[in-house]
Amino acid sequence: MLGLNGTPFQPATLQLTGIPGMQTGQAWVALVFCILYLISIIGNLTILALVIREPALHQPMYYFLFMLSLNDLGVSFSTLPTVLATFCFNYRHIDFDACLIQMFFIHTFSFMESGILLAMSFDRFVAICDPLRYATMLTNNRILAMGLGILAKSFTTLFPFPFLVKRLPFCKGNVLHHSYCLHPDLMKVACGDIHVNNIYGLFVVIFTYGIDSTFILLSYTLILRAVLAIASREQRFKALNTCMSHICAVLAFYVPIIAVSMIHRFWKSAPLVVHVMMSNVYLFIPPMLNPIIYSVKTKEIRRGIRQVFCKSWG
Repeated sequence: MLGLNGTPFQPATLQLTGIPGMQTGQAWVALVFCILYLISIIGNLTILALVIREPALHQPMYYFLFMLSLNDLGVSFSTLPTVLATFCFNYRHIDFDACLIQMFFIHTFSFMESGILLAMSFDRFVAICDPLRYATMLTNNRILAMGLGILAKSFTTLFPFPFLVKRLPFCKGNVLHHSYCLHPDLMKVACGDIHVNNIYGLFVVIFTYGIDSTFILLSYTLILRAVLAIASREQRFKALNTCMSHICAVLAFYVPIIAVSMIHRFWKSAPLVVHVMMSNVYLFIPPMLNPIIYSVKTKEIRRGIRQVFCKSWG
């Protein structure tokens, strides 16, 4: 793509893609995405409302769950405009600067999710390994500081990305492979020296996903050791059961990331549709599953939902 003077330039708009190779059935895909968004938005808003309204949920564990639900709403709303425009209205163009903004928010919320899951693992570690100090260690001020720290870390590490992309010329077309903007996707249509972008992208991934997942694994290693030291089998089961919701949320978030990495590393010839579908799973499934997981596995959440329904129908 060349400018008037024959040099590469940045396009005014970029073209988004639905699902490669799927020329028919777009209405069904649109319906699936609408259902996913509906479940995610209603589920996470329900969690937020319950934590705010129910005094029994004013505890550190549920404050972290509040952060997770708020972040999941951010993930959903950052992709929603272009996904619905692509699949529901067949409008596939996005302004270049708007694409950079969307890319920044999608990646920021994704990295924040990793940080929140790490904070939740620390919450479970303290609750099981040092229960007598739980209330004094996880005060409201410290929880707020942890939340702001996660936000600041994600914002500052992702802030350079739009500027690193903005400096590049785009000479390989303007068609992206997703219905939303991602940094790796933009690098495929950029030309010039993209080494800085790739190196910084790798650094950010290791600095966030790598470190967070390592400490989550360490937390559960220490938790398991503490649980196995409990004499009573019933108490061991009860202690582990308090972690099940968080373990499921961690798996829902990290398994797609690992799958995407494995496909990129060992299945380079994979059809484009495989990469697109895995990215969709990574962005859409955790925000939908998290409120369901915590509603099913956490009796306090279930009780709060029942009380809301009883008051509504009473």
